[in-house]
Amino acid sequence: MSKTTFFLATLLLVSSLSFGQSRLSPDGVKLERTLQMINGLYVDDVETSHLTEAAIRAMLLELDPHSTYLNKDEVKAMNEPLQGNFDGIGISFNMLTDTLYVMEVISGGPSQKVGLLPGDKIIYVNDSLIAGIKKDNQDVIKMLRGPKGTTVNVRVLRRGTPQLLDFRIVRDKIPIYSIDAKYMVD
Repeated sequence: MSKTTFFLATLLLVSSLSFGQSRLSPDGVKLERTLQMINGLYVDDVETSHLTEAAIRAMLLELDPHSTYLNKDEVKAMNEPLQGNFDGIGISFNMLTDTLYVMEVISGGPSQKVGLLPGDKIIYVNDSLIAGIKKDNQDVIKMLRGPKGTTVNVRVLRRGTPQLLDFRIVRDKIPIYSIDAKYMVD
């Protein structure tokens, strides 16, 4: 057998093996074909990535309640606490009923530098009322976090102060410590 014949036979064998591995199931073919038809025939432009995400979420709704799908932004948000830092204003908060309460001001963070305190109620973020409106944590996080060096203005109600207090906070890297340790020297 010549080298050329051997090479072609090997190439044919390898390509047939890899082709068999990449073959879609009939259901996968149906989904792929549907996306192709939408791209080619639908009257408007469509973001197929949004359709794909919606299809995945719809499929998982048919399974048990513990089967979930996270898109890349949700995965990033889930992994941030594990990566050691993020850009933001440096508070931990809790939404009670419809009001954001500052639970902790991170030591050395931007909020501590401007004087935000635990117990403060954030009423406005950048002139948007957030108190008295049902907002989930993710919406509030999106408003408070942002690139390092950008500013966020908050208006705060503090116990014992009749008027709202205004704070201009410059976002910065917020370190995440697994243990906040303090030492006492004798």
